[in-house]
Amino acid sequence: MNKISDILKDDPALVSEQAKFTRMQDGTLEDWQKIGAAHKQDFTKTADRFIDMLKQLENATLGFACDQLQHALMCGTLARRDGATDEQIVIALCHDIAKVINVPNHGPIAAEMMRPYISDDSYHVIRNHQAFQGEHYYHYMGAPTDLRLQWKDEPWYDLAVKLVDEWDAPAFDPDFEADSLESFIPLMRRVFHDSPMPL
Repeated sequence: MNKISDILKDDPALVSEQAKFTRMQDGTLEDWQKIGAAHKQDFTKTADRFIDMLKQLENATLGFACDQLQHALMCGTLARRDGATDEQIVIALCHDIAKVINVPNHGPIAAEMMRPYISDDSYHVIRNHQAFQGEHYYHYMGAPTDLRLQWKDEPWYDLAVKLVDEWDAPAFDPDFEADSLESFIPLMRRVFHDSPMPL
């Protein structure tokens, strides 16, 4: 039985080659080693893709007083000033990153994109952060404001409350002097590294 490490090899000779099969059922170990090598090389581009997505948020205000990049930078800055861990700073910075894809489902989309790189607690915080925000504005929409309480016994509950109430909710000031995106890039490269966890 081959291990995943036998497939995901750093083999430059294999990266430019392509598998021969046209149906997965017909693939050989050699085919999958070629595919694995190409995937392994592609993993090195993940952090850059997240950085590019953050940059795209500058084009979206979505009705708020500041654009979504400024909001993200404020969240990351507030987390950093609060003494958060590298991972917590990055999830604060990137919690709304999937708004470049789809606003209504941005929490679950962002959580799934980050899942191979972050802890289970951080995954659940990102996935459910909008329900936690509901305490602040769902009453204007005729929706329940206490949705967060369904997770009050979860180990990630306190982090979700902190992310939403202390870093996210107060982060809509266009005049706030947030740390630059460039200052967060080393953290993003550490979190979105070249060896994602298999799911």
